[in-house]
Amino acid sequence: MTRVFEDDLASGFGTRAIHAGQRPEPLAGAIMTPVYLTSTYVQDGLGQNKGYEYARGKNPTREALERNVAALEGGRHGFAFASGVACVDSIMKLFKSGDHIVCGENVYGGTFRLFDRLLQHLGLSFTYVDTRDPQLIADAVTPKTVAILVETPTNPLMRITDLAAAAQIATKAGAYLIVDNTFASPFFQRPFEHGAHIVFHSTTKYLNGHSDMIGGIAVVKDDDLASRLQFIHNAAGAVQGPFDSWLALRGTKTLHLRMPRHDENGRRIAAWLAERLGDERVIYPGLPSHPQHALAKKQMTGFGGMISIDLGTKERAATLLSRVKVFSLAESLGGVESLISHPAMMTHASVPLERRTALGISDGIVRLSCGVEDVADLLADLEQALQGL
Repeated sequence: MTRVFEDDLASGFGTRAIHAGQRPEPLAGAIMTPVYLTSTYVQDGLGQNKGYEYARGKNPTREALERNVAALEGGRHGFAFASGVACVDSIMKLFKSGDHIVCGENVYGGTFRLFDRLLQHLGLSFTYVDTRDPQLIADAVTPKTVAILVETPTNPLMRITDLAAAAQIATKAGAYLIVDNTFASPFFQRPFEHGAHIVFHSTTKYLNGHSDMIGGIAVVKDDDLASRLQFIHNAAGAVQGPFDSWLALRGTKTLHLRMPRHDENGRRIAAWLAERLGDERVIYPGLPSHPQHALAKKQMTGFGGMISIDLGTKERAATLLSRVKVFSLAESLGGVESLISHPAMMTHASVPLERRTALGISDGIVRLSCGVEDVADLLADLEQALQGL
């Protein structure tokens, strides 16, 4: 089982980002955890090993990443997976046929696809609600509810869930509160402080920050829950490879440096877009015009670099996407480079049209992931791309 060191929780965020969970490398004293490219480990004798037997179960590089992110989230145990979707799938293996999960209606399209196209056919049932309203969450709970899964801020509509209220509902129901913290990262939001039981990320995004690996990670505080996830991690085998773990660990070391710049650029660009297009067309929790701005300020320490804008039509959206030069048209988010995407045709293409329409994910919506470039260049790029729109 992967645990953080007790003193990791006492130090500042930047110190933890750089040092937490990493033991001194015993052979040469390497400052960076090595990439342990091995499938098995030599044992000293029958039943005698150094804590490692087979790399699906434990790998020193993966362990370092797991300890590190657990410390950043304020958890005790981390489990790194081959992708964010593999992480969610493994979390769902905590449950059995007949169990019920209340899920936010505006989750990542891949999460919805997993639930709707695969897991519901294996006996799990899902109710999708607008988690902006805690009462809707409570009303959806049944005697068979085992978990409430929320994403906050949501992708791409930037909706905010009151985590403390959701945690109270989950606790009363004897269910887990599971939080996708990918958009905020632990630098801006720590769901455990609001009562969450499981926090997970696509490490592909802000934790890695360099658009060069795929991964997911789940963090928990409870030891018994960790034991169950450890068993699933090993038994189902959707584990993170050592090199991708190393890349993500390299990324977390600069999380506290990158996130303020993402936030600074996001705020500047959102304010500029609101002035250029109107408040009603710009969706960003950091804007006072966002209907949940007060809640975002209460449970987040920053707003990050994710912005959505509504240009009204697919044609206008396509024109903007074809004109940008510094922003790159691509899926994903959270890298140092600025990306721009069309949710209806990209990240949420797996969501049926009628469902996207009901949610408000129209063909006119464009999503921006503001990187850490010079903000003047990003604004100039958007200015030229929006000419005539």
